[in-house]
Amino acid sequence: MSNSAGQRAFQNARLQKRQKAELGPLLARALQLHKAGLLPEAKTAYRELLELAPDQFIALHLLGALESEAKNYRQAQVLLSRAVALDPRSAEAHMSLGVALNGLKRHNEARESYRKALALRPNYALALSNLGNASAALELYQEALESYDKALAIDGRLSEAHNGRGWALCRVRAYDEAIASLNRALSIKPDYASALSTRAVALRELQRFDQAMADCNRAIALAPDDANGWLWRASILLLTRQVAEALSDCEKALAADPGFSQAHSLLGQCLAALGRVDEALASFDRALDIEPDQSTISSKIFTLDFMADASVAQHQQARHVWWEQIGAKIASAAAGSHENSRDPDRRLVLGYVSSDFHTHSAAFIFEPVLQHHDRAQFEIVCYACSPKTDATTSEFQGIADRWRDASQWSDDRLAAQIRADGDDILIDLSGHTSGNRLGVFARKPAPVQAHGWGHGTGTGLPTIDYLFSDPVAIPAAVRHLFAETIVDLPCFVTLAPLPPGIARAPTPALANGFITFGVFNRISKISNEAVEVWSRILERVPGSRLLIKDTALDAQLVRDNLLARFAACRLPAERVDLLGATSRDEHLATFNRVDIGLDPFPQNGGVSTWQALQMGVPVVAKLGHSLPSRAAGSILTALGLPEWVADSDEAYVEIAASRGLQIGELDKLRGELPGQIRAAAAGNPISYVQAVDDAYRAMWKRYCNDGG
Repeated sequence: MSNSAGQRAFQNARLQKRQKAELGPLLARALQLHKAGLLPEAKTAYRELLELAPDQFIALHLLGALESEAKNYRQAQVLLSRAVALDPRSAEAHMSLGVALNGLKRHNEARESYRKALALRPNYALALSNLGNASAALELYQEALESYDKALAIDGRLSEAHNGRGWALCRVRAYDEAIASLNRALSIKPDYASALSTRAVALRELQRFDQAMADCNRAIALAPDDANGWLWRASILLLTRQVAEALSDCEKALAADPGFSQAHSLLGQCLAALGRVDEALASFDRALDIEPDQSTISSKIFTLDFMADASVAQHQQARHVWWEQIGAKIASAAAGSHENSRDPDRRLVLGYVSSDFHTHSAAFIFEPVLQHHDRAQFEIVCYACSPKTDATTSEFQGIADRWRDASQWSDDRLAAQIRADGDDILIDLSGHTSGNRLGVFARKPAPVQAHGWGHGTGTGLPTIDYLFSDPVAIPAAVRHLFAETIVDLPCFVTLAPLPPGIARAPTPALANGFITFGVFNRISKISNEAVEVWSRILERVPGSRLLIKDTALDAQLVRDNLLARFAACRLPAERVDLLGATSRDEHLATFNRVDIGLDPFPQNGGVSTWQALQMGVPVVAKLGHSLPSRAAGSILTALGLPEWVADSDEAYVEIAASRGLQIGELDKLRGELPGQIRAAAAGNPISYVQAVDDAYRAMWKRYCNDGG
């Protein structure tokens, strides 16, 4: 060895000895800063230590844990992987690595890390709780609940386990039990922001909006940088029709966590409610790019109804995505054959599944169907999937032979009950609308399944055999695109008769001296194309006015935005009257102020179209290509009014403008419409339901004959 080489070796040895002597004080200082809560300073100290000693286990572990707490999961994972490689016998390091992996949404790897920690320390309660979190993220809720229960058996005061248990129970719809767990978490840790925001979710689902809002407000005050509080408050605001405020909270949630898929999804719902369809669809796509989610795909499907140029093929492709990413996986794990007797002529059990067995527009459509079934042929079981109840709920309970409150049942439990009830034909009344239980229908708990009335545009589930419609709503040329077999009724929807005591007035133009056009649809249905066409109509009809009524119009921002859209089409605000929420009777009576109804497009009216006609108000509709744009045309055709259906913007303007100049004819038609509706099979509940009963019997006979 040369003198220079020996000198370098001697210097290196001295350097290593000096570095080793420095490590102790550096580590002690870093630990002291960490313990004192001076986290940025502690992180700096750990990094300085690792520059001198890259394999210092404690520094790697604790710096990794701090990076996880700061949601810098990628840096945390790198540091903690090095730590467990240095000391594979450290249960704490494996547990910390699991936290980082879970933060990166690598939930299966996180579960493996937690299991390694538990193999080293079987009574590690926090690792069990975190294992529950990773399982819940994978929607393995039963496994998650088992992990939380084991953790709590070891440490009953582990607030994280109570909180996680509450979230998992929310996900399986056990809201009362979830609240009990979350109350326990909060009794241990009163300022637990995560438990407050999770409890808000359960309270929201139980329709306890004021309490849910209070929890969200507290969570936000305690942790303004946590996106969950903002998100769940936004969801409550949206449900209570405070759309502008909900939109603002969604933006705050995304500012806190730009990769929060649920916040992107809820933002899409807010934008859709404001009629900003393209922006809404972009938000749903951003959410789905982050992670596929059943409710987000359904929200996108529902919002496509409002897209002017969306074809039937596009609509059905979106439904196919739901099946491919969600439904097929559920179906593959579901129970198979059914034990129902294959007697083709026996009395059948019909199961109706809905979250709308209360005062809701959809209930007005399907209540007469349930009410007028031939009870000698059919027994009715209702599965109510919402905790909301009112006088309409009592009416449905009176109709049903058996009533099941499934509002807090998981999909597995509901499917098992349907099998136990012996349902022969199970009917979905929701489609991809809010509160749907399509996960149950993917399990095929009944031998024959059908969809109708609640959405009516198809589900895309091969496990749903039939879709009720009519030849106008779904033309023969596109029927091959549907997963379901189409069954024609007199009209794809009917409507309950008007409540007694609702008076109909003569055509108001007789007294006013001017025509009033009316729109009684959700603001989200009022497309820019419709605004432009309606403005042209009022320009053609001198002195005419436009009356628009929707609950969303109680919000000033919504009113201002809508009027600005009309102003951009040269229709001044003074010719537009805006009305907000009223009672149902007052809502119907407001039709007495309208001469001609204007149906929106591309998303047509359904209940609003029927109600106008029942009140004697004729409606102009535009027939499009997709199902949502053919709804009003279907209703008008079924009631013998095809001349009120246009096939272009120009024809729509011409019908409305020319009819608006014939006040006498309008008044004559106003008097004739109620009788015309009663005479049509589509408007006569008894005739309509006879067609439904015949369809059910044909479905059942086909099932018996097929032997499938």
